[in-house]
Amino acid sequence: MNRKGFPQGGQVKRPYLIVALVCVILWLLYQTFQPALLDPKAVSRPVAARGDLAADEQNTIDIFRNSAPSVVYITSIAVRRNLFNLNVYEMPQGTGSGFIWDSSGRIVTNYHVISDANRIDVTLADHSTWKAVLVGMAPDRDLAVLQISAPASKLKPIPIGESSNLLVGQKVFAIGNPFGLDQTLTTGIVSALGREITSVTGRTIHDVIQTDAAINPGNSGGPLLDSAGRLIGVNTAIYSPSGASSGIGFAVPVGEVNRVVPQIIRHGKIIRPGLGITLANQRLTEELELEGVLVLKVVTGSTAEKAGLRATRQVPGGLILGDVILAVNGESVKNYDSLRDEVEKYRVGEKVILLISRDGHKIDVEVTLEAMN
Repeated sequence: MNRKGFPQGGQVKRPYLIVALVCVILWLLYQTFQPALLDPKAVSRPVAARGDLAADEQNTIDIFRNSAPSVVYITSIAVRRNLFNLNVYEMPQGTGSGFIWDSSGRIVTNYHVISDANRIDVTLADHSTWKAVLVGMAPDRDLAVLQISAPASKLKPIPIGESSNLLVGQKVFAIGNPFGLDQTLTTGIVSALGREITSVTGRTIHDVIQTDAAINPGNSGGPLLDSAGRLIGVNTAIYSPSGASSGIGFAVPVGEVNRVVPQIIRHGKIIRPGLGITLANQRLTEELELEGVLVLKVVTGSTAEKAGLRATRQVPGGLILGDVILAVNGESVKNYDSLRDEVEKYRVGEKVILLISRDGHKIDVEVTLEAMN
């Protein structure tokens, strides 16, 4: 070896030449023996007979064929202004799903799908696209109703089912447009019932259906169907750290949908039943160590006043507490949200029995529910 580490005599080993030589030899061998690997007589293999589809497969196919025409693709479009020339332009903001409610062109979807849209396009199963206008919405229930001008011949309303008699384990089917891929079917089961999720307004949505049918971004607003192809829920949310389906999806039950949507169509919003009272805030109730909900004020002329409910009064030196509502038709209430949830199970004009605490005694008071703004 010399001082620079090279072999004596100036000869330098070059291993890469050996590698190249091996590659050449292998290539020559492949070219020599390749004809033995080929068969000029090769033809397509005969197709094996399929036989009849399984009954559950045929049922799934029938559900999709019958229900897909009722499902729509929704594109929300936002208006933006160019910062340099101040020109206004439109850009797609998001996509979602919906379904045809009736032959008049009304479409039901999630409120959060269209909440920030300046314009909404609805694409039907036949790929025709129609501009939609907002009929009304119920943000607390994450529901909205749109209207398109498509002719009745293009509209196939979805069949309405039941959610009150669902059972954990029964099959369900979701149709929607996940990640913008239209007319996608996923299947699963009812994983749980009676779940609670939070709407975009922060209000709790009760009795939500949990399913393991794959629900991804873009499925929101689409239908959840039972094995008879009937609507049993509106796919609303997923539980996923990554934002994609993790086998836990949620749907607003059809019983709530069928109660809310007609109100939106009639009034553009939900007409809330109420008692005609103002309640004390939760902090005051807790400071007074009261169980239930304290009546702070009673609206003059309200049904609550007619029923004799008592408000809290301020007198020199302190307060004379009003009635404390403990239950509505036998269902206990502990705060404003629980009272509102119980009252909203009923309609304007219906009567409810309030269990109240007054002067240390528990009594029942019948109150007729009235419309609240």
